[in-house]
Amino acid sequence: MEKLLNAPQKIDRLVVATHNAGKLLEIGALLEGFVGTLVSAGDLGLPEPEETGTTFAENAILKARAAAQGSGLPALADDSGLCVTALNGAPGIYSARWAGANRDFDAAMTRIHTEMGGSPNRSAAFVCALALSWPDGHTEAFEGRCNGHIIWPPRGKTGFGYDPFFVPEGYEKTFAEMTSDEKKALSHRRRAFDSLVTRLFLA
Repeated sequence: MEKLLNAPQKIDRLVVATHNAGKLLEIGALLEGFVGTLVSAGDLGLPEPEETGTTFAENAILKARAAAQGSGLPALADDSGLCVTALNGAPGIYSARWAGANRDFDAAMTRIHTEMGGSPNRSAAFVCALALSWPDGHTEAFEGRCNGHIIWPPRGKTGFGYDPFFVPEGYEKTFAEMTSDEKKALSHRRRAFDSLVTRLFLA
């Protein structure tokens, strides 16, 4: 834990382990003021490692370490998905894969609804794991979680992915019926980043 003893600190240059330009912008907004320059693994021509982990944290760590070692810079990675209690946590780390190569989340939501059948337990959670790794292999992991429940049929047009059939705990609207600011305040990704920022930069 020696790297964090002198917090608060600022990372001058950080690699985000993604080939998605949109994700780079989103993470940049969440880390504004704490990180100097962000660059994506895609911009550096780094390959995407195979995600062989069995948990969100394991996959985030795997991606962060690969990017840190490949670039020689600190690297941040995330892994996230939807965990449905009645399906023993599925789709979990396979959330994106359930949507297929065409990212058909309507089909994925229908599959979940069908597999849940008549189960009275509609609880579910969005989970996000973050991993920050340095070139020497030192890695810190953080997790954010948003509990809620599945509804059917899906509602709302403003979200993406599984948002239209997920209602966060204490609310009546789905993520897809909320404004961007409403969702961000509750989201699993925001909670994971809050934990990271508090631990690394504000401690």
